[in-house]
Amino acid sequence: MQKAKRLLIIALFGSILFVTKVFLNPPWDNLLIVVQAVLLALAAFFIRSTGATYVGVVGGTLTALARPALGPLTFLFTFLFGVFVDLFFVVFKVAPSAEGVNRDRAILAMACSTALIAFFSYYTSSLLLAWLPIDSMWASLMIFLGTGSGITAGYAASYLWNRYLKNVSSIS
Repeated sequence: MQKAKRLLIIALFGSILFVTKVFLNPPWDNLLIVVQAVLLALAAFFIRSTGATYVGVVGGTLTALARPALGPLTFLFTFLFGVFVDLFFVVFKVAPSAEGVNRDRAILAMACSTALIAFFSYYTSSLLLAWLPIDSMWASLMIFLGTGSGITAGYAASYLWNRYLKNVSSIS
C-alpha cells in the first residue's frame, strides 16, 4: 500500500507539473513556476528524500513528449528543479514532523532552488537559444523573480502542510 500511495503522488504531481508547462510556450511557461515549486515541495514532504526528483522526472518526461523539439531541455530543467528542491531540503534540514514543517527553512530552501533553476534556464534561453537578450538587467530580473517565486512557494507549501496535510500518514 505504501508503494501505491507513493506512485499515486508522483504520478499526480508529475501530471499537474506537465499541465502547467504545456499550455504556455517557453520561456513564458516559467510564469507558473510557483505552482511547480509548491508541488515539488509537497512531494518532498510526502515522499521525503527523493520525492521532488521523482516528480520532476515524471513531469519532465511528459512535457518532453508533448514538446519534442525542446524535449531534452524541458526534461533537463524539470529534472534539475526536482533535484535542487531535494538537495536544498537536505542542506537546510527541512523535514516534516508531527508538529509540522519549519516554515522559514522551507522558504529558504525553495527560494534557493527556484532562483538557481531560474538562473540556469535564463542563461540557456539567452545563450543557447537566443530567445532573451543577454544583459545584467534580465539576469537580475530572472533571479529576483525566481527568488520571489520560491519564497511564495515555500510559504504556500509549508502553510498547506502545517494546516491541512501534516496529519496525512507519511509515505516514507
